[in-house]
Amino acid sequence: MPSKVSCLYLLTVVCWASALWYLSISRPTSTYVGHMSLPIRKTAKAHKNITFTNIRTRPLNPHAFEFVINEPKKCDGVTPFLVILISTTHKEFDARQAIRETWGDEGAFGDVRILTVFLLGRNTDAVLNQMVEQESQIFHDIVVENFVDSYHNLTLKTMMGMRWVATFCPKAQYVMKTDSDIFVNMDNLIYKLLKPSTKPRRRYFTGYVINGGPIRDMRSKWYMPRDLYPDSKYPPFCSGTGYVFSADVAELIYKTSLHTRLLHLEDVYVGLCLRKLGIHPYQNSGFNHWKMAYSLCRYRRVITVHQISPEEMHRVWNDMSSKKHLRC
Repeated sequence: MPSKVSCLYLLTVVCWASALWYLSISRPTSTYVGHMSLPIRKTAKAHKNITFTNIRTRPLNPHAFEFVINEPKKCDGVTPFLVILISTTHKEFDARQAIRETWGDEGAFGDVRILTVFLLGRNTDAVLNQMVEQESQIFHDIVVENFVDSYHNLTLKTMMGMRWVATFCPKAQYVMKTDSDIFVNMDNLIYKLLKPSTKPRRRYFTGYVINGGPIRDMRSKWYMPRDLYPDSKYPPFCSGTGYVFSADVAELIYKTSLHTRLLHLEDVYVGLCLRKLGIHPYQNSGFNHWKMAYSLCRYRRVITVHQISPEEMHRVWNDMSSKKHLRC
């Protein structure tokens, strides 16, 4: 007589066999499935759409910052020939004021409409933020978003400037991005490079073009981690000390940045966006990105000079303005 264990084992086998037989006769053949519209398929498709809809257009860097100081009406009723975006920090009031009184004076170029905009983030010091707010109420030339103002956020600052031009000043013809310690020879920039009497360019970008690669030394100011940028070369990019572009490029760069992994080196990052856009920056040696001792004739040949103090800015501007009649 079979044991109790044997009976249980036999019962289990029979149950499994019955289940497999039932599944085999109830499951449609592969040929038949091809002609069916199964509810399961529809559910799977809907789930896929919920999960992956617009995955190619979803921002990688949404730039989810708000303007805490803005000048949204600065371009109302005017079509600026040139908008100058100047990256600055809270403590650089003297530099901003020197620019307002020299090459950044919006009313100094006759019929050529120039707008000057200073770019900042938020400082961790509430007193400095308040001082900038008061300065803004006087001069109406400051734009601030609510990211932390720091060296590693310079890219956010520049993208804020691109966003501002695209949103509030889209009819401008040209844009310059520069820094608060730069002297700009506006005569060369306006009349020799951009030439108001000529047809405005499109998809145009120029400055001091650098062809280089990432620095892997952690002690360097321009250190780039390999996991952040693994390639051995950067695309051609213009020194962040000063570059000029047609205003249509501002919107193109800003929108491209939303889908481009953020890098802290602002000028390199702009170069990456330009490569994605298929825009090649033009080399212009007039954009000098180093300190240069002053002489009238030497400064007449360039567009930008780096590392200029507020005192030097006044001195250079006054000397060049008073000696326009002299020849070199």
